[in-house]
Amino acid sequence: MTLFQSHDLTRRETLKLAAGLGVSFLLPGMELRAAERRGDERPRSLITLWMAGGPSQLETWDPHPESKHGGPTRAISTTIPDLKIAHHLPQMAEQMHKLSVIRSLVSKEGDHQRGTYFVQTGYRPETTVVHPSLGSILTQQRPDDRVEIPMHVSLATGDGFVVPRGGYLGDEYDAFRIYDPGHNIRNMRQPVSDERQDRRLANLEVVARTFRKGRERQVDETLHQHMIERALTMMLSEQLKAFELDDEPQAVIERYGDSRFGRGCLVARRLVQQGVRSIQVVLQGFDTHANNFEGHEIQCAQLDPAFASLVQDLEEHDLLQSTIVLCIGEFGRTPKINALDGRDHWPQGFSCVVGGGGLKSGVVIGGTDPDRAAREQDRPDNSRSATDDPVQIPDLFATILKQMNISPDREIITPIGRPIALCEGTPIERLMG
Repeated sequence: MTLFQSHDLTRRETLKLAAGLGVSFLLPGMELRAAERRGDERPRSLITLWMAGGPSQLETWDPHPESKHGGPTRAISTTIPDLKIAHHLPQMAEQMHKLSVIRSLVSKEGDHQRGTYFVQTGYRPETTVVHPSLGSILTQQRPDDRVEIPMHVSLATGDGFVVPRGGYLGDEYDAFRIYDPGHNIRNMRQPVSDERQDRRLANLEVVARTFRKGRERQVDETLHQHMIERALTMMLSEQLKAFELDDEPQAVIERYGDSRFGRGCLVARRLVQQGVRSIQVVLQGFDTHANNFEGHEIQCAQLDPAFASLVQDLEEHDLLQSTIVLCIGEFGRTPKINALDGRDHWPQGFSCVVGGGGLKSGVVIGGTDPDRAAREQDRPDNSRSATDDPVQIPDLFATILKQMNISPDREIITPIGRPIALCEGTPIERLMG
């Protein structure tokens, strides 16, 4: 009698045995998981390093020490000829040739909540619909049943930070939130003994069987049983070890930086190895209306080693060509320095770093002129503020979607029957591999 013909095995025992054999109870076929694939064979993933609060372009990827508004930030050379970045990022300066920089992102959303929504979804907020985040779209459009852990994850998310949502695609595509990466996986592992778990499952089956009476058709059309099976599979999966750092050398952890953000970047690499589609790692603290320069020095001390180690690590593990890395926040900071030695919200010309996943590297797009922008800062309409070669957020999204082999203009019918394109932008051909 084969494994799946036996009636003597409990559901739990079946799942355990399946996991031990390296297969999933839910999965057809025996194709290799992402962990066993290399190079171009691997499905592509996205890692987003989210700089919460709006990092200053002048203190990160677009310094202007020659400007009277440049502040004390110095510019250092990088491995891309003629590209200089802030002196707070010396390790990233050595990795820049593997990535590209956009210095001219523009947006009309200067509020934190609205700006975050726009940069995470590619759509400005509306009252009639909740758009899915980019990570949710990737997860829904590029599923992989061989991955037994959440396919959309947000790491190092602190209090008050809203994780990327599934929007009209459904709550099942919301990002799974991990507050303290590498330390504790709450609500993922089985919290009770095997015997007690078996009793719980038996009792649950009694309730479910009672509920199904007279409702067979309706119950069959729900995700109830599917979600239970997936939860059980995940709780027994060896892939959960990707969230833990017990088997990582201490030297590697220290190289990333033993902070929530640093550990998050290391966990992100481990999740990519398992085939997780979209991972966000959050670094909070960039809302520097006061003490902007000290604030960026503190934040970049975490960003620099973690980002540089992530890029280097992805390359060494043969993952960079299959993993897009995006470092971005909801907007930038004003060219003018305010009375509190800070910079205020500025969506009219800010920066991001993007690369990997087959995108071109070493490309620098656009730039800003803080002196000219400062003269226009207080105008009622400052949307033309000294940004050369402006790039729209939806165009960046379209670039990533196309590189992930997803048609940006594909329409999805929302639950109320409204057709909405995944993205309204046009791919940036200068970045396409």
